[in-house]
Amino acid sequence: MDPSKPLPIDAVLPEIAARLAERNALVLQAPPGAGKTTGVPLALLAAPWLAGRKILMLEPRRLAARAAAARMSTLLGERVGQTVGYRVRFEARVSRATRIEVLTEGILTRRLQSDPLLEDAGLVIFDEFHERSLHADLALALTRDAQLGLREDLRILVMSATLAGEPVARLLGDAPIVTSHGRAFPVELCHAARDLEAPPRPAAIAAETARAVLRALAEERGDVLAFLPGGGEIRRAQALIAAGAPPGTQVLPLYGDLPQAEQARALEPDPEGRRKVVLATTIAETSLTIEGIRVVIDAGFARAPRFDPRSGLTRMETVRISQASSEQRAGRAGRLEAGVCYRLWTEGLQRSLRPHAAPEIVDADLAPLALELAQWGAPAETLAWLDPPNPGALAQAQALLRALDALDADGRIAAVGRELAALGLHPRLGHLLARARTPGLAGLACDLAALLEQRDLLRGDAARSADVQLRVEALRAFRRLGHDAARSLGADPNACARVAQAAQALRQRIALPDAGDDAEPVDSDALARLLAAAYPDRVARRRSPGRDRYQLANGRGARLREDDPLAGCDWLVACALDAGESEGRVFLAAGLPAAALEAELGAHIEETATARWDEREQAVLARRERRLGALLLEAKPLPRPDPAALRRAACEGIRRLGIEALPWSPEARALQARVLSLRAWLPDAGWPDLSDARLAATLEDWLAPWLDGATRREHFARLELAAILKAQLPWPLASRLDTLAPTHLAVPSGSRLRLDYAADGQAPVLAVKLQEMFGLADTPRIAEGRVPVTLHLLSPAQRPIQVTQDLRGFWDRTYAEVKKELKGRYPRHPWPDDPWTAAATRRTKPRGT
Repeated sequence: MDPSKPLPIDAVLPEIAARLAERNALVLQAPPGAGKTTGVPLALLAAPWLAGRKILMLEPRRLAARAAAARMSTLLGERVGQTVGYRVRFEARVSRATRIEVLTEGILTRRLQSDPLLEDAGLVIFDEFHERSLHADLALALTRDAQLGLREDLRILVMSATLAGEPVARLLGDAPIVTSHGRAFPVELCHAARDLEAPPRPAAIAAETARAVLRALAEERGDVLAFLPGGGEIRRAQALIAAGAPPGTQVLPLYGDLPQAEQARALEPDPEGRRKVVLATTIAETSLTIEGIRVVIDAGFARAPRFDPRSGLTRMETVRISQASSEQRAGRAGRLEAGVCYRLWTEGLQRSLRPHAAPEIVDADLAPLALELAQWGAPAETLAWLDPPNPGALAQAQALLRALDALDADGRIAAVGRELAALGLHPRLGHLLARARTPGLAGLACDLAALLEQRDLLRGDAARSADVQLRVEALRAFRRLGHDAARSLGADPNACARVAQAAQALRQRIALPDAGDDAEPVDSDALARLLAAAYPDRVARRRSPGRDRYQLANGRGARLREDDPLAGCDWLVACALDAGESEGRVFLAAGLPAAALEAELGAHIEETATARWDEREQAVLARRERRLGALLLEAKPLPRPDPAALRRAACEGIRRLGIEALPWSPEARALQARVLSLRAWLPDAGWPDLSDARLAATLEDWLAPWLDGATRREHFARLELAAILKAQLPWPLASRLDTLAPTHLAVPSGSRLRLDYAADGQAPVLAVKLQEMFGLADTPRIAEGRVPVTLHLLSPAQRPIQVTQDLRGFWDRTYAEVKKELKGRYPRHPWPDDPWTAAATRRTKPRGT
């Protein structure tokens, strides 16, 4: 890029400087290619309010941080590390002269924790804030808290290409918003005629991208940047493009795990002037200018982590990008000149894409954030967030930190927690390192932490085994004997180099001498103990039958490959696995000796006296149990169990069996129906809810006192359920039950006949022979006269001939027809002409009359 040519950001630089002179916060909206990343920090360097202090600028990725520092240094005619420098993980290029430090977000968080005043800084810039990483949200919350409580003069500048500025401005105390319009150069958009399938297949994404790249190479000039979800798709597409591209075309990958030299090859022009195709992940969405790029191919997908709070596990998903991300990617084509972007999806799909990707704080593992908040000493709800952390996920993260001894019982940071925070690792890996006290163990811990934090270094068939020990052996062979030794063990030398660098940085951080134990055999017991310290909730026991299925201490199921050498181990530590649907798939694990389990996790093993309903035995089992989370280690019969606990367990058993497992006699069901009917008819009288659903929900309240000695299903048959239910009626309702809802009614013949009640509040039914009702004019009523009885008037054969609640109307209008029809059929039964005066009877006429 020609530094003499103006950039869109140049037009608003005076306004930015003026606003920051007046206020301590500002939001800058500038589209991709505007030049904000390099233009803004350099323009503010001489601001009077800065008073010679530093500008700290946050970038979401290491590659972008290095590139931004290099570009600004070039514009100043200096080397990186003079006026402009950077700090990223495991690397820093700064000096006493450095005034602009480009940082990755975790670096700023650690600086704030050690120096909340940020005494040497006057401005903190959050670049590319639209990416909404967890670290960026946390760093902004802590910086704003420091500004409000300690450093009112500290300026905060939030810059974004696609994020709506108003919510950020409100977060920063109604900060002003400055907008820069227009890309550096226009970009033509070309949409596909059809959409790629979703969920996508990696091979299909790679093939479609390769076709689009080859088309662009034929139709357009300039270098090409293609966006793919991950390394697998990049490698597939690289092979396809290399086979079909014009001779001399360079096809280069670009993703975070590549060695720095290979990343540099992708970013810089080819030294021999050859045409270049760069295949990149989302890493190239950020403030990178890749020299020579004027064509972008966008597959439209990205790899995103999804944390599952139910399992405490994270899985990577391939998802469609947002509209904001698509704009960001297209902008890569217009950084240096007018360009073109091929989108491998239709215009219709573009309109339906979500406006922005979900912020990472919504789906992330919150354990690192919870530790940072505990160290900061402020509850999450007291800080300023665009999207606050989910309380349930945060509580789960805090529970993990307590299991790692990082927090005390009250949620305050413990000494171990401060030690973990200082290491700058995920709390699990920090705990692994903290538990390794001897030099030999500490070296192994550094290797393990580096291996677990980076991508797997094994490839092909070697990667089929989940055994972590194989990875440690490959890493040590690489350090001792070089690339060929690593390859012989199925390892990628580049990945080994990356892990070795990370392990060496960890050794330096804990002041451990260089690796001198690479020639020693790996201590498998020590390895398993260290992993168990980091993953106490993922200790797993083999389920029987089968060799490959396990249950984790957190209650989840997990599965190894059937042919994995670890399959069949009684105990494992599963340190890398996905959440799965019903079972997670184990990617990395170590066999765990039973003795190591007791030695390492003894403090996590709970011994309790329990009484539980056992489904198989259909009985209450009272035992003294030793458990590691959901894993039962040992159980012995309890000689003197607590009677209350036995009753609670019996209630739980009845609840599982269903309320119908109780001995429901006709009398008990009738009582239930009578009470429920009165509850419906007299809603203000206080009749209790004896429905099946309510009874099942409140077993401990009404049934438990009657369950002494009832510890098996067959014991429940001894319960006098009708009497127990009647005992639930408060005084004086119990004494009024038979009056308001009698079990029987007397009819004119002198018979006492049973009333049938329904639990749904319908009128009760009295089935009565017609002749027994002679002389009665009005329908009987109950419940203080509010509810007429439904009469089923029966023929002599006991079949209903009329259903009515209007007896008088029956005598007046219907009886004559009934008499006419039935008198000849039943001559021995009385059929008087006047039913009003006839004597009611349940008997037939004597023979001969």
